[in-house]
Order: sequence, then structure tokens, then C-alpha cells
Amino acid sequence: MVEWRPCEWWLQGHLTALPAKSNGYIRVDCYGGLNQMRRDLCDGVGVARLLNATLVLPKFEVAAYWNESSGFADVFDVDYFIHQMNGFVKVVKELPSEIASREPVHVDCSKRKGHFDYIESVLPSLLKHHYIAITPAMSQRRDRYPKYAKAALCQACYSALRLTRSLEKKASDLLEAIPKPFLSLHLRFEPDMVAYSQCEYSGLSAVSMNAIEAARGDKKPWTGELAQIWRKRGKCPLTPNETAFMLQALHIPKTTNIYLAAGDGVMELEGLASVYKNIITKSAILSGDDFASMHGNTKAALDYYVSINSDSYIATYFGNMDKMVAAIRAFKGLYKTLFLSRRAFADLTSKGLEGEELMQALWKAHMDDFVMGIGSALPDCFCEFKL
Repeated sequence: MVEWRPCEWWLQGHLTALPAKSNGYIRVDCYGGLNQMRRDLCDGVGVARLLNATLVLPKFEVAAYWNESSGFADVFDVDYFIHQMNGFVKVVKELPSEIASREPVHVDCSKRKGHFDYIESVLPSLLKHHYIAITPAMSQRRDRYPKYAKAALCQACYSALRLTRSLEKKASDLLEAIPKPFLSLHLRFEPDMVAYSQCEYSGLSAVSMNAIEAARGDKKPWTGELAQIWRKRGKCPLTPNETAFMLQALHIPKTTNIYLAAGDGVMELEGLASVYKNIITKSAILSGDDFASMHGNTKAALDYYVSINSDSYIATYFGNMDKMVAAIRAFKGLYKTLFLSRRAFADLTSKGLEGEELMQALWKAHMDDFVMGIGSALPDCFCEFKL
């Protein structure tokens, strides 16, 4: 039997010493939701070490779309981050006076054809300007990194990011208040999510259909045969009703305590709540002005904290949060982590299966998937161990 665990070359800390002189300063500009920004930051740390740069505290972009205005220091403990990265990469709170007065030169690392090479494309700008800002490219080749750059990336993602004391206290209180044992369910069925998927649904309420239509913009849904092909590829988010059906197929008792790790605006929630009565939400536990004043990143941080400490974790999608949660659960040795297969559901229902026959087929499709955890976000940090 094989198990995936954090690689010894990272955890044992046999590091290549940092060069005496840095090539300059890099600021990582992070966009999107909290877990996308977290991923970009981890990648940015690896890039900074690869290029022998000093890392400036990252910039979390203000985004009205995510109802967001909180920065890095509002979510994560800055001093802890700097301390944990010591020896892996140098991090500074403040820039030297001769640089601090100017904005960094933005270097485009956007997705291009082929794989993006930071040494060829970014290092010349760093050496020329001494202070640059990047958003890591999605197409980068981590397999070409030297181990010291990979180790910096792994350290940042798994050992250096701790919530601020006040936010961790709130998350700990939330975790303590949830009845045990419990399952954390990351449910994605918001209007923008469905609109972006370009999938069509029948049987939704008029309120939900109107919300989806308002969010569509120019992303019109696929129709006819193309819609079926798209759905069979697993591109369509599961509805709460479909999620409840799949949980029953997996023999998860209806009395299970389920923490709903979800953002605001999940539609058709009664499809889940009508079957699983013990649904717990953060808004029900952390009520009051304090919770109402929280923004997207800090709310997402609560869901993340609860999910990595839950007895089991199930996701209806495979987004940034799911990848990060799966990875950190593997790091912590928590392996009851499952991603519901949208592809299997679409394939089986297209064949006309329903009721008990569909449940049995869904169970067979998932029975081997309570993964031991490769660390889906950053597999570079995990190695095989034979038991």
C-alpha cells in the first residue's frame, strides 16, 4: 500500500543557503477569492526563491465582485509568516527608502502558449528595475524548479500561513460550536457559478432562474447535443438536490451533522436541507454585527479553517478551495476527503439510471475515492511512502 506524505527534502530543512546578495524585490499581486490568492502567493514565494529575490508582503487586490476589501495582514499573521519563511526566502515588511517611494514595475506573467519560464522572462526585469510585481502564471513548470525553490513554495503553503489571532479565535470558536462528529460540505451553486458554467437546469425555482439569467451576461448556455457533451465532461455544478442524492448513495446518514462551507447566495438549498436536517452555517453560529461586518476573504478563511479540521470533507466541485483543503488535510494526515464526481453523475443519468439503481452505480463510482491524499493543490510537496 502506498501513502502520500510531505517530502523529507522539504520537512527536514536541509536548505541551500540563501545567497548573500539579493537580485531585488518582488511583490506578488494576488487576485480572486481567498484560496486563489493563497495559491498565487505560494507560487510567488517559489518564484522569489528561484530568482534569488527578496519578497515584499503580497498585495491582495480589492475586488467588489468578491465583496472584498481585506488585505494580507487582515487575514494572515505577518510576523509568523516572516518567521516561518526564515532560511527559505527573505521577506520584508518595508522597502528601503530609495525604493519605497515608487511603485514596482509590473511584469506580465499571464498565460501564454507553452510553459512560462521565469528565469528567461522575469529575471532580466528584476535585475534592471530591482523592484517588480508579478501575478504567477498558471502554466509554469514547477518540475524544473531546483529543490530549494520547491521547498520555499511548500513551506509557504503548508507551514507559514496562519490566520491572525483574532480571526483564528473566531474560527476556533466556530469549530468548537459545531456538533461532533461532523462533515464539512463545500457546496457551489451560486448564480455566478452556474452562469459561468454555461449549463442549463430544469426544475429550478423562478427566483433561481432569474438570478442565473441576470448573472449570465454574454455567457449563453450550451443547448442540444453540445449541452449533453458539456455535461458529460463534468462541467456542470451539482444542485443541492443532486448533492443530497449523492450523499445518500454514499450511505451518509440523514442525521449527519453537516457544516455548510459555502459563500453567500447558494440557490435551491432546501433541496439539501429537506433531506439532511442537521445543516450548520457560520451565519447561524456567529450572528451579530461582528459577523455582518466580515468580508469575503475573512468568511472564506473561517470555512477553510473548519474544513481542514473537520472529521470528513466533501466537495461538489474541484476549485481552488477544494484543492487547498485536500492538500492541507493530506499534510495533517486527515484522509476522509472526497470530491463528488459530476462526470459520473451526468454519465449515469444520461443512460436513464434513476432511484436505487442510480444510487448503487454512484456508490461503485466513488467507493475507491476516499483519497489518502496526494495534495491536490501542490503535488510537488508530496512523495510516495510504502506502508
